Amino acid sequence: MHLAQLNIAHARFPLDDPRMAGFIDNLDRVNAVAERSPGFVWRLVGDENDATDLRLAENPDAIVNMSVWESAEHLEHFVWNTVHKRIYHRKGEWFAASAKPYFVMWPVPVGHRPDLAEAAGRLDHFERHGSSDHAFGWEGLPHLKRWMEERCA
Repeated sequence: MHLAQLNIAHARFPLDDPRMAGFIDNLDRVNAVAERSPGFVWRLVGDENDATDLRLAENPDAIVNMSVWESAEHLEHFVWNTVHKRIYHRKGEWFAASAKPYFVMWPVPVGHRPDLAEAAGRLDHFERHGSSDHAFGWEGLPHLKRWMEERCA
């Protein structure tokens, strides 16, 4: 099995607003690092080299990021040991805080590429039922500790 992840965010400003430049100007760089990272399998891409033009039907204002990794350890390494960490720690500049879950992971068979409907269903399940084998957050992987150190929800 591999690991899929969905991360959604609600931009504070239109993506072409100069206040979003610190995020937009780093997308290609962060995505390139992800693609070169150990354990990377696939990421959702829209018309450009990112997924900023794609939307969840249930949440059309959300920007989506979805990818598949060989393992949670590989994803954790990318999140906390690459340039992604610096961008993540600046998320409050560009994205509104969410009282609802905005990140979910789930197992997928090797070779499977989830679509947005599947991902939205996993996020909804996680929100309604909490962590389970079907959908979970970092807390569903107690052997991984870095997310707790970084205060990742």
